[in-house]
Amino acid sequence: MKSFAPAGRTSAGPTEEAGRVVRLVDADTYDVLAGGVTYRVRLMGVDAPEPDQPYGHQAADSVARLLGPKQSVLVTRRGVDLYGRALATVRLPVAGKPALALDSLLVVRGWAWAFDPKRRIAGRAAQQASAVAGRRGLWKCGAVGVLAPRQWRKLNYKNKRRYGVGCTW
Repeated sequence: MKSFAPAGRTSAGPTEEAGRVVRLVDADTYDVLAGGVTYRVRLMGVDAPEPDQPYGHQAADSVARLLGPKQSVLVTRRGVDLYGRALATVRLPVAGKPALALDSLLVVRGWAWAFDPKRRIAGRAAQQASAVAGRRGLWKCGAVGVLAPRQWRKLNYKNKRRYGVGCTW
């Protein structure tokens, strides 16, 4: 597997390429095979629970159901993060309809936080508000006590055990 190092940028900007997810690392990180090369891809626009965080497994299972073993995806790489992962948007082709943005699906279904600090994605905050109001996914028990992954990663083992319960299913 290679980390993504952008080649010389053209004025045309990023291009979309067909591929398929060969490994699900967690709900927002995947290994994608595209053009004969496997890349580690970090989904842009969302932050999903960590695997050891409450709802982390449920979020990953939700994505795994969407990305079956032969599911093709459309990937647009837009840069590289600090860990060498390609920052990308991933869309799911639907026969006879426009492809669905995976980041929006995760937010609407309540399996990820919207991450759009510069408010570039129209409606992203409304998608999360809808999931919270509908108590979908990680918002099942409401917004109180739900820790975002960036907060979760800062906790030590003892505090993770204290806050790692989530609400009961």
